[in-house]
Amino acid sequence: MAKTFPPSELILTPEGAIYHLNLKPEELADLVITVGDPDRVKMVSAFFDKIEVKRQHREFVTHTGYIGKKRISVVSTGIGTDNIDIVLNELDALKNIDFKTRTPKANPVSLKIIRIGTSGSMQSDLPVDTILISKHAIGLDNLMHYYKRKSDVAEKKFVQLIQDNLGMSAYCASASQSLLSHFANLGAIGSTVTCPGFYAPQGRILRYSLPHKDLLGFLSKQQFKKTSITNFEMETAGIYGLGSLLGHHCLSINLLVANRVDKSFSTQADKKMKTLIKEVLLQIVKL
Repeated sequence: MAKTFPPSELILTPEGAIYHLNLKPEELADLVITVGDPDRVKMVSAFFDKIEVKRQHREFVTHTGYIGKKRISVVSTGIGTDNIDIVLNELDALKNIDFKTRTPKANPVSLKIIRIGTSGSMQSDLPVDTILISKHAIGLDNLMHYYKRKSDVAEKKFVQLIQDNLGMSAYCASASQSLLSHFANLGAIGSTVTCPGFYAPQGRILRYSLPHKDLLGFLSKQQFKKTSITNFEMETAGIYGLGSLLGHHCLSINLLVANRVDKSFSTQADKKMKTLIKEVLLQIVKL
């Protein structure tokens, strides 16, 4: 007998939409772009030939439409892996749970999920306005510790390194190899650190002191699976970890708007983000 998800666990609106995203199953494409900033959704959909769905609930904004015959949804997640937990689970539910019977569908759908976001470089040779594609992600947040998943030898070794040197728990996850190969020509390749905050969790010091004063220096010298640790942000590890657990293909593409080594910040971040969005969409239509 199929497992049934009760109303307290799978929350649907009276109109039959998933609660937080306020979407119905037919309103979501199989290819999803995620952005953090709700205002960035319209930056993406401005390139669509046609928009068929616009939804908003709290910080979650969704536009679904077409570029030519390619159907695409763009969804804002807000900031942090706590929101990624909501978005990834609800995207999966929209495709892989029958809302009428509240049971899993027999033939799961594997989504393509592409994050377009901003990030901070921790390498001197990756200046601001560089495009960085995350081959791997190291989560210093705690999201994936709540999910049962397998770790390979390389992950266990790296997690132990973090524990021994920083006293922190961590997890590691990787991009979809097929998506990575398709988008690899857009920019540099690196390993991304996902943090549970913007200030102290990323080694920024304002009106306080840090227990790990050289967090940036330590991480920037490390490699995971022969790929240098290159940048900080706040969502990628959650997307990779939860996405792969649910059977989806995920990739994070970052615009580096800050360089933490030379202390610089982009003076043309909006312009560069629009260019990046256009370049990603040109590649998406070829998928």
